[in-house]
Parts: sequence; structure tokens; C-alpha cells
Amino acid sequence: MPIRVLIADDHPLMLDGIAKSLLAQGGFELAALARNGKEAVELFAHTRPDVCLLDLQMPDHDGFEALRGIRALQPDARLIVLTTYGGDARIRAALDAGASAYLLKDALGADLASAVRRVAEGARVIGPQAREDMDGHYAADRLSPRELDVLQLAAGGHTNREIGAALGISEPTVKSHMSTILVKLGANDRTHAATLAAKRGYISL
Repeated sequence: MPIRVLIADDHPLMLDGIAKSLLAQGGFELAALARNGKEAVELFAHTRPDVCLLDLQMPDHDGFEALRGIRALQPDARLIVLTTYGGDARIRAALDAGASAYLLKDALGADLASAVRRVAEGARVIGPQAREDMDGHYAADRLSPRELDVLQLAAGGHTNREIGAALGISEPTVKSHMSTILVKLGANDRTHAATLAAKRGYISL
């Protein structure tokens, strides 16, 4: 039996390209095409595909919301994130949200087909570049939720006093968090920290 696949991506050319690349390998059937996360969840409910391919950056529910929405419908759903963006924090967040695999969009053709087959069989697949991103960092350098709040506000140009007021903590506590953030990220200053954190997928600039 062919593997029935739902593909979600907000770029029409990319959506068409992924579908054609996969179908050309043989053994696959297109269950549905979705243009955003909300549509992906709705089409999953109607078509119940074997595997879903989801982009992360989509309007009207992003890939993370789609992952959680589909998992709510079917806890054992086979979900693959296929995206342009790497970053260890982003990858871990996707896996925590229920992704069975994380691949970058250069993984098309036979590589993508192989990953879809493996996920359909119940395997977890991390693409080479995504694996490299994850292996380059350790649990000790992950930012805590409070540190993420502080850094997101700092990246928005807020002063330590403004950050403290927004989060209900003292200015010295903000400074302490910032010092820890710089050490964990290996950053020279808060601007550098924001740039590194965005690259790894911790925050959005």
C-alpha cells in the first residue's frame, strides 16, 4: 500500500515541488496539500494521512501549533518538520511538540522519501544538518524560560529597569539573568546574545 502523505507549506511553488519530488520516488500517495497550519489540522482530521510534512513558518497557525493540533486529534500521528530553519532550540521545541522527524528543505528526492518511509514505520529521523546543530550544544547552555523572557525583551530594546518592571523582578535580578545569558550563549554583549539566540531558535527578532 502506498504511504499517504499530507504536505503543509505556505509557498505554492515549494508545496508543489515537495509533492512532485516525493511522488516521483514511487510508493507515495498525496492525501492533501495545506497552505497554513490551521488548514493542515483541518485536512488531517478529514484525510487521516499516514505521514504529515509540516513547514514551521506558516500563517494562521504556525508549524508548532499544527503539530500540537494534530497530536490532539491523533497522539500517535507521524509528523515531519520540513523547514528552512535549523537551530538546536528550535529543533528541540519541534520534537517536544510532537514531531517524529526534523529535516531541512535541502533534503528532497531520495533522502526525503527515505525519511518519510522510516517515519511511517515508527522511527525518529533527524537530518544531518539538524543533528549537527543539536550536537554542537549541551543541556547546560540551554536558556531557562525566565532567561528567554529577559532576552526577548532586551532584544526589543528595553532597558534592565523596563525589563524588571515588565516581569515583576528587580533590576539587579535582570542584570544577573543577563550575565548568565551571556555566559551560556558565549556572547560579548546583549546585542550579540540576541543574534545568537535568534539563530539557534530561542527568540524571534
